[in-house]
Amino acid sequence: MSLVPLVAHVSPDSIIAWRADGAVTLRQFLAEVRQLAALLPAGGHLLNMCGDRYRFSVGLAAAIVAGKVSLLPSAPTPEVVRQIKAFAPDVFCLTDSDLRPVDLPQLRYPAMATTRAGAFEVPQIDSQQRIAVVFTSGSTGIPQPHPKTWGALVACVQAEALHLGLLQDTPSTIIGTVPPQHMYGFESTVLMAWHSGNALSHAQPFYPADICAALAAVPTPRVLVSSPVHLRALLDAGMALPEIALVVCATAPLSAQLAQDVEARCHAPLMEIYGSTETGQIASRRSTQTAEWLLFPGVRLMVEGDCVRACGGHIESAITMNDVLEPVTDERFLLHGRIADLVNIAGKRHSLASLDHLLKSIPGVVDGAFYMPDEADDAHIVRLAACVVAPDMDAPHLLAALRQHIDPVFLPRPLLFVDALPRNRTGKLPRAALQALFQARSARKSA
Repeated sequence: MSLVPLVAHVSPDSIIAWRADGAVTLRQFLAEVRQLAALLPAGGHLLNMCGDRYRFSVGLAAAIVAGKVSLLPSAPTPEVVRQIKAFAPDVFCLTDSDLRPVDLPQLRYPAMATTRAGAFEVPQIDSQQRIAVVFTSGSTGIPQPHPKTWGALVACVQAEALHLGLLQDTPSTIIGTVPPQHMYGFESTVLMAWHSGNALSHAQPFYPADICAALAAVPTPRVLVSSPVHLRALLDAGMALPEIALVVCATAPLSAQLAQDVEARCHAPLMEIYGSTETGQIASRRSTQTAEWLLFPGVRLMVEGDCVRACGGHIESAITMNDVLEPVTDERFLLHGRIADLVNIAGKRHSLASLDHLLKSIPGVVDGAFYMPDEADDAHIVRLAACVVAPDMDAPHLLAALRQHIDPVFLPRPLLFVDALPRNRTGKLPRAALQALFQARSARKSA
């Protein structure tokens, strides 16, 4: 049996987190983990819905120490919770909210007793212990569960910290705008802090003013872990930014222009992360300098016809990728979008991600997304649709602008104008949410 420590910090007085009342030492963190572990119910599965990132991390650690599995859906909608109950009937919910977030047995995050002096010991965890089940976001369908073992997760985030240059003597503080229940936030704002000797911020800011306040509340050097939608909003707000040492971005395609704008405003490098719920993170790049992705140590891509599989490194078994990847060397590749995004109309091919990028690049378009219906219309003609946020534009002008960039067969029909797209906290736009918008439109037309 191979054992891996719960955290890489070794000194009892090292800072592992920052909360509203100040720094949290490793000794205090472990004492709170022990207190919470003793209170966990008998069930073997825990739905960790703590909104405070530090409390989430204590809940995660307590579950690991107690041998329980944390279930981490990125969006716990009623339907997802029903799926979780079917997947794990013994599941209970850990929450730090006074509201009842889901229809499950509840454990309210407790007030912790003052840390008492005593033996100091970092728990050692079996590398093969299943510590979490992470669910896909549902952006292309029904969320799917993917179990994660402790050793594989630690190897993944250690490789991430190496690529990001965060294994240094001067500890950084990691501030995340993405929730820890999402795979990217789980790895990059919690586990990476644990296993790179850095500290995490308790905050989970969403709006630009909150992001600036969360940055200012912790010492330098600061690492901002975010997404394109949060970074775009932060820049558009035009606020003065506290000093940032590094910006990390994932969850959605990042335009070259936005990457350049972020580096110019933040006076810091921006590193983009590539991965999936199935594989975890597997590559990174500095988007302003190269289009090529650099694989994490030991990770390889195997090309078999039109199929690309990732294996090696922290990936425990070969996994077929859902994206179109083009290997350049053994260590580098190009990303051409999701396989599910590829559409073929009248023998012509395009990707939804590329179409979305073109749509959002039109002056006056605030946000937008193309949508491919499940079925053809009554004439058996496949027609793309699109939702767009463009307050000062109308359909004829927008379609005329799109004609300058795309073949007419890809022009959206219908084109639905909305006040905002129903993106989740990580900036993703689930297919079901888009489908609901068009179904509502059809219902209004037939009423």
